Amino acid sequence: MSLNNRRPPVISGIFARCFILSLVLLSFKGFSQDSRSLKNNADSVLPGAAKRFAHYIGLEFRPGFVVPSSPFYKGVNNEELYMKHPLSGHLKYSFGLSRNTPGGRIFSNVQQGAGLAFFDFGNGAEVGTPVAAYLFQNAEVTRLASLVSLNYEWNFGLSSGWKPYDGRTNPNNVIVGSKANAYINLGLYLKWNLARRLSLTSGFDFSHFSNGNTEYPNAGVNTYGFKTGLLYGISEAPAVNQGTGVRIPEFPRHVSYDLVVFGSWRRKGVYFFGSQIASPLKYPVAGAYFAPMYNLGYKFRTGPSLDFIYDGSANVYTKDYIVGTGQDFFKPELNRQVALGLSARAEYIMPVFTIDIGIGSNVLHKGGDFRGTYQSVALKIGTSKSSFLHIGYNLKDFREPNYLMLGLGYRFHNKTPSLLYD
Repeated sequence: MSLNNRRPPVISGIFARCFILSLVLLSFKGFSQDSRSLKNNADSVLPGAAKRFAHYIGLEFRPGFVVPSSPFYKGVNNEELYMKHPLSGHLKYSFGLSRNTPGGRIFSNVQQGAGLAFFDFGNGAEVGTPVAAYLFQNAEVTRLASLVSLNYEWNFGLSSGWKPYDGRTNPNNVIVGSKANAYINLGLYLKWNLARRLSLTSGFDFSHFSNGNTEYPNAGVNTYGFKTGLLYGISEAPAVNQGTGVRIPEFPRHVSYDLVVFGSWRRKGVYFFGSQIASPLKYPVAGAYFAPMYNLGYKFRTGPSLDFIYDGSANVYTKDYIVGTGQDFFKPELNRQVALGLSARAEYIMPVFTIDIGIGSNVLHKGGDFRGTYQSVALKIGTSKSSFLHIGYNLKDFREPNYLMLGLGYRFHNKTPSLLYD
């Protein structure tokens, strides 16, 4: 079989779309300059209000490599394409706290915002040409020189435009089972300050696409590669020596209490005579946890958690094979689908976003799927000082995908000084 490494014309489309969108955003620069006098007037009414945030736009290109976890990537597809060099273009908006604010002094050189990305995997006919909308945050790890720093960044969002597996129309694509998939990206890069408002970024990143077990198949797509781009400051960046007189509120160490409720749905592979059979059903998931957390400072908190879970797919079983209809799946009694667990949690706190990691084990349950350990990773998105959105994922024994955790949370007895707007 001859393998064709050609790329469809969609690559030029990625460049064109990013270029057009960047021109649209840059067109607002003139408006910003024309209204500078209005901003100065606002400063006289609300001192420092206009300088509280610095705003940026960025344009990135990320060539990479696919992790070839399936023969589908190696030419076993209708196009006989060897899919190994994905490419994506990214248009990003972000804001950071000015050094003239207490938050800017504590969370210095931190930016958060939203991005839009266009992807090409080299086989649009069977994979699609996904588009992703995502939230992101980056921060400086260390300064290497006066104009160069080492930074990290994470992206989290939703991608659509995939062409999923279909037994009749798309049988070769056994890696993607849904038209929409979660998008997760982690990167490490160098930031070079070329001018007062302009920076060059270059580094490495890793991406993962998955539907979180909401559809089958869910092998997921993993890529790694390079990233390079330009970052432009729309608003005036604060000078380095500004903010030296800003008073940082003393942090009161204290215990707060997080209450989170969540829900989702999932598909399940059921073991039958030593092998897994995909259930055609979707099962509901609902849960809650209560976590007393000791706040050590502005950036870190940790503590235990009491976790309740109802998993409609837990301990589902099959025992019959019915000719003409296939496998029959049975749900056990309710007490075999609920569990109570204990976990240890740690949280990394940044402006707007908090990353929560937990490791635990169910202590009250009826066995089966609830044995072993569970792990969770969640993103908490602040909606006020004490309320937040909760987007997470749960694993079993560090390897088996479990379920999504989409919910709401509230933090009681929160004594952390508010830095985003105060």
